[in-house]
Amino acid sequence: MGIERQSYGWIVKADELTAPEHTVDTAIYDAVRTAVIRLIRSREIRPDPYAGPVFFAVNGVDNKYRARELAAALHAALYGDLGPLSDAVPGTSA
Repeated sequence: MGIERQSYGWIVKADELTAPEHTVDTAIYDAVRTAVIRLIRSREIRPDPYAGPVFFAVNGVDNKYRARELAAALHAALYGDLGPLSDAVPGTSA
């Protein structure tokens, strides 16, 4: 999990590779995918994300604080807590 500054904004990255015993169930994957779609439609991120199933990256987040919020929400979602994702991107919980 992390954020990184790029020339076009911030990128948020998350993966399951560091926890191979952990798997994301369908409801969580669907909620993350819905969040990514909502972020694209609102033009908050670029329309070229990588959305799973093992690695997730969203590009073009405007500022570091929003990138941190999205990273924390994505991390919590991947470990089964959809609350922060729903708070960060309303309408995304399953």
